[in-house]
Amino acid sequence: MASIERALAAQSVQLTRFQEDYGRALLEREAPAGPVEDELARHSDLLARLVSDIATATARFDDARHDAAKLSAEELRLLKREGEAAQATADARLAVIVEQQKAIEHYRRFRFGEHLANFTSPRIGQLYKYAPRKMQIPASYLRVPSLTSWPTLTVVTPTFNQGVFIKRTVESVLTQNYPVLEYIIKDAGSTDETMSILEPFRQRLAHVESTPDHGLANGINIGFARSAGELMAYLNSDDLLLPGALHYVAAFFSKHPDIDVVYGHRVVIDEYDREIGRWVLPPHDNEILSWADYVPQETLFWRRRTWDAVGGSIDESFRFAVDWDLLIRFRDAGAKMVACPVL
Repeated sequence: MASIERALAAQSVQLTRFQEDYGRALLEREAPAGPVEDELARHSDLLARLVSDIATATARFDDARHDAAKLSAEELRLLKREGEAAQATADARLAVIVEQQKAIEHYRRFRFGEHLANFTSPRIGQLYKYAPRKMQIPASYLRVPSLTSWPTLTVVTPTFNQGVFIKRTVESVLTQNYPVLEYIIKDAGSTDETMSILEPFRQRLAHVESTPDHGLANGINIGFARSAGELMAYLNSDDLLLPGALHYVAAFFSKHPDIDVVYGHRVVIDEYDREIGRWVLPPHDNEILSWADYVPQETLFWRRRTWDAVGGSIDESFRFAVDWDLLIRFRDAGAKMVACPVL
């Protein structure tokens, strides 16, 4: 934009200079030494050149102004898009803060009977169960199971303007050090710092692309279309995997060839990765799945044969609960599902 402004200023200076030169030529010129006709002819030539130069400068000025208008329109569109993304992020963060405030106020109003009822009742679906605390990883999670051959495991992360969280998501997958990991990231054309954050990880990713898509389900499908892993999962860009998760899942599938789908307990964290709750799940029940979306999506893994049996795609007509629909389709296709760890 600055270069366009300089170009416009230069054209204006050039016009002024032409006018000054002509005025000086008329004022400073000595008395004519030749015939009047010759002097008039010289004045006419000078005036003609000046008119031509003014016309050229005017045309250049109009071109530069047109270029500046186009550039300004493009910048305005970009600023509008960035503003909308920033507003969406701010709204999401505000919603989290409001929800936290409500949870704190509700906690402060608890009486003994409410404490007792809360302690003895199921807590699935409740996000804030206790004050934030540092997450403790059991040493057993870090022990790699013994397996002679590890199956290829595909993880797809769909994302859009999640630069605040995506680094921690990617690191939670890559630091698993799973030997045959196929990690794919499908960005929907983020306008924040997402792609620059992903750049240092490119060599360790099977595929990463940033192109517009039609939403969460479409982004997941695009990612899985590029995959070939025997085991599959998707992880949203604000979720994490606990250490040892991939080795545990692969070992469980290898030891239980009849199992098609697994999922597990959930640890709920805040935006600073502090633990604020847990979902401890009961054994799997196909009937309950019909009326309750209780399976933690980030813990869900399945075999490719099961994926292929239901058409090999997420239903893109859904904007939300795409994982619940997928689970019901798995169940209806006869998939055998278990909640881990199996007691």
